[in-house]
Amino acid sequence: MKRKLSVFDLHTMYTWVDASYAVHPDMRSHTGGALSFGVRALNVMSRKQRLNTTSSTEAEVVGTSDYVPKKIWFQMFLEEQGFPIKENIMYQDNQSAICLERNGRRSCGQASRHINIRYVFVKDRIDNGKLRIEYCPTENMLADFFTKPMQG
Repeated sequence: MKRKLSVFDLHTMYTWVDASYAVHPDMRSHTGGALSFGVRALNVMSRKQRLNTTSSTEAEVVGTSDYVPKKIWFQMFLEEQGFPIKENIMYQDNQSAICLERNGRRSCGQASRHINIRYVFVKDRIDNGKLRIEYCPTENMLADFFTKPMQG
């Protein structure tokens, strides 16, 4: 089997991350993610989250923090090959999760204080200019395909 990869630009990394809230029998959520340089997905992920979440916003934040290490690895690998990443864009379809990841504790209410560690990691990447999160409507969300667990 051959795998053809093509890119728009090796200096811009695009990622889509999405989560389906409480879709498994044990009420855990499911995360899906895809990483691309413009044409085809280079890396995809579809897996059950390791912890229970209390809202769809929290499921999105957990999914983002689970996928960001993959982005970091790809970025470091490409930079060592001589292709520095100039733009690192992550798309999400949950605006509450985007607000929480961008603003940190300032967007945190009483119901979301317990996820402090999860969003601080992502917020740190945003504050350092190594990650930019943008809104992507659900109908354009590439990672939505990977958030649907197989039903028996």
